[in-house]
Amino acid sequence: MFDVKAACEKAKAASYAMAAADTALKNAALGAISEELDKNRAEIKAANDGDIKNARETGMSESMIDRLTLTDKRIDGIIEGISQVIGLPDPVGRVLESSMRPNGLKITRISVPIGLIGIIYESRPNVTVDAAALCLKSGNAVILKGGKEAIASNRTLCGIMRRAISKVGLPEDAVSFVDSVSRDDTTALMKMNGTVDLLIPRGGKGLIKATVENSTVPVIETGTGNCHIYVDEFADEQKALDIIFNAKTSRVSVCNAAESLLIHKSRLGMLPAIKARLDSKGVKLYCSEACIHALSDRSDVFPATEEDYYTEYLDYKMSVKEVGSVAEAVAHINKYGSHHSECIVTENGENAAAFLAGVDSAAVYHNASTRFTDGFEFGLGAEIGISTQKMHARGPMGLRELNTYKYIIEGDGQTRG
Repeated sequence: MFDVKAACEKAKAASYAMAAADTALKNAALGAISEELDKNRAEIKAANDGDIKNARETGMSESMIDRLTLTDKRIDGIIEGISQVIGLPDPVGRVLESSMRPNGLKITRISVPIGLIGIIYESRPNVTVDAAALCLKSGNAVILKGGKEAIASNRTLCGIMRRAISKVGLPEDAVSFVDSVSRDDTTALMKMNGTVDLLIPRGGKGLIKATVENSTVPVIETGTGNCHIYVDEFADEQKALDIIFNAKTSRVSVCNAAESLLIHKSRLGMLPAIKARLDSKGVKLYCSEACIHALSDRSDVFPATEEDYYTEYLDYKMSVKEVGSVAEAVAHINKYGSHHSECIVTENGENAAAFLAGVDSAAVYHNASTRFTDGFEFGLGAEIGISTQKMHARGPMGLRELNTYKYIIEGDGQTRG
């Protein structure tokens, strides 16, 4: 039986060594991980083959098996991702602000690692390495809990990373792994107050909901994306067509893909052209009554239910509804959205400003696809996930979001009266 408490205690102890590690040592650890992954491809692929065999025997879909699979090309991608993290600025030790008090105390606020970060995720074994690399570079220790589908792959990857970092002088427990398929052990990780400082779930709505509801450790919610495009009465039609098509169809299974289309009632005449573009990718439309009536071609068009407006489809499906104003669009998004990414298409600056100010989401766009909500696209480098909550991290979470801060107070014998 795996001892979650003991693993977390060892990882917590390792987090103090990570907090003291300088940039050169952290980069050396990441470089060692890259080398060991490259040298041990055969071991990685053999473990992955076992996971794939088990997945097929249990009836996993081919699309999910594809997410599980590690090929040489994907291992190359993982190694390249580590190289990118090595090249990113170290977020630790930044002076965030400094002041001198009238009594002579110098007070400085600096960035420091969070400590021990737990990552709970599903079937993609590349997350095992990506998450570990980001946590190590930001001065944290990490404890990883992947899905049962990838247990052999994750066990192998974590073993390789632990050996690699120990070679450069960092404690192997800075990368720890819950080597268990038990849900009880996942729940136990969620209760590790005092050792685990933060939990980040990466995966579907069910995983995130279960983590938030069961965890007594602080959680940053990531991922769920019911993203909207609002076509304003002053929209440029060609921009709208291009943005909707890209946001919906460039990659439907990601959290920054558009799931909902709102259109001003004066622009319902655009719907046939929008549908024609989406038809080329086989997108099914779930429409309000007024939007259905605006379409003469009603193939793959279905009446929308209220549930459709709440739904993150992750598929070639989209809800469509008319609104009468920017204010109505904002109210709809704030009610039905997941606070991820939303866009207004308009040439009217006043309407754009009202939308950008009123929508309560992590990323709000004017005349651009929601597909840009991504750490790399934002210039942050790699990301640990996209936060949809309002704590210290919101939107794409890069290295800086894996730090907190502390105050350094320097005096010369001052005492308080």
